[in-house]
Amino acid sequence: MSEVMQIEAIGTGWSGLRRTRTRHAAGLLAVLTLWSGGAWAEDLPKLSGAQIRARFSDRQFTDEVHWREVYQSDGTFRSYSMGKVRTGKWFIRSNDLCLDLPEPDGGCFEVTSSGSRVVMTPKGTGLTSVGVLEPISDRK
Repeated sequence: MSEVMQIEAIGTGWSGLRRTRTRHAAGLLAVLTLWSGGAWAEDLPKLSGAQIRARFSDRQFTDEVHWREVYQSDGTFRSYSMGKVRTGKWFIRSNDLCLDLPEPDGGCFEVTSSGSRVVMTPKGTGLTSVGVLEPISDRK
């Protein structure tokens, strides 16, 4: 979306009409993506605590572009997003993946998955995360 915003600031005249439509189309696309992600999550099998531990240990969960979360086998958690690094702990509780982080980012998530695709749905407030599990890209 940032590219759309940069384009908006450049032009004037009739092209302004096109930019407005582009912005509305980008917004609609974002809403449809979130909606379809939620529907997709319902169709995936829920992972057990043992499956979550096996799948997440020494892996990273990422959207492959904007953010990534590193889950070390010793329970250490690192998150990289918007130029910020956050650290904490992760653990399994009643077949949910839980993050020990300051509010509002901590809490537990139901994990559903198929192949490398993973959907993490918060048990409380928060947004559903859709991404993939892959090898850790750093070893800090």
